[in-house]
Amino acid sequence: MSLSGRVAFVTGASQGIGRACAMKLAAEGANVAIAARNQEKLNELVDEITAAGGTALPCVLDVTDEEQVKVSIKHAVTQFGKIDILVNNAGITRDQLVMRMKHADWDAVLDTNLTSAYLCIQQVTTSMLKQRWGRIINISSVFGQMGQAGQANYAASKAGLIGLTMAVARELGSRNITCNAVAPGFIETAMTEVLGEEFKQNAAKQIPLGRVGSPSDVASAVAFLASDEASYITGHVLNVNGGMLMG
Repeated sequence: MSLSGRVAFVTGASQGIGRACAMKLAAEGANVAIAARNQEKLNELVDEITAAGGTALPCVLDVTDEEQVKVSIKHAVTQFGKIDILVNNAGITRDQLVMRMKHADWDAVLDTNLTSAYLCIQQVTTSMLKQRWGRIINISSVFGQMGQAGQANYAASKAGLIGLTMAVARELGSRNITCNAVAPGFIETAMTEVLGEEFKQNAAKQIPLGRVGSPSDVASAVAFLASDEASYITGHVLNVNGGMLMG
């Protein structure tokens, strides 16, 4: 699954799934532009990728800011000459029962998790159309497929990513640009760390494979969809959930 000569842009790359995706794509040979708000964590990731023989460009970016998105993607294109692969991974949670959810928390989650993907797709499309090759991969969630109490905003944003994926796949397919989604289940990240050991153990009992997933499990799926081996797959939602949701 060599990605030698490819250029990837990964959002939410400073930790968790985004970090694992950036490292995996770099390990497969891609030059990687890594975007997040935390400069220090980005610099640490650049050092790690460089030490392993890869090439990474840090982009300090608030994905909800359209102008920052434009500037960062333009910067990556200037540095690397193009963008072949876009991984829309940036995401947040602001959990609350829907009857008590603040409008600001609804907007924050939708803006970060869904609108940012639209903004990034819009900006990379020119580069992909020019070369008639592209891979757009949106990180959705099992909860965008089955819902989750207390996460109406998060579930809606992740379900929206699936709809966006299919629409973009239809729009860009004729130009050899694929658009797919990866829907992780319960993954061990900073976002799930706060849930406590008992909760995690109970969650694992509901998963046929008997364990929670790791960021690298998701990154491997992303790397596959970014490769030539996945050239005839588009508009697809690849479940990486240990069997938590089937069908």
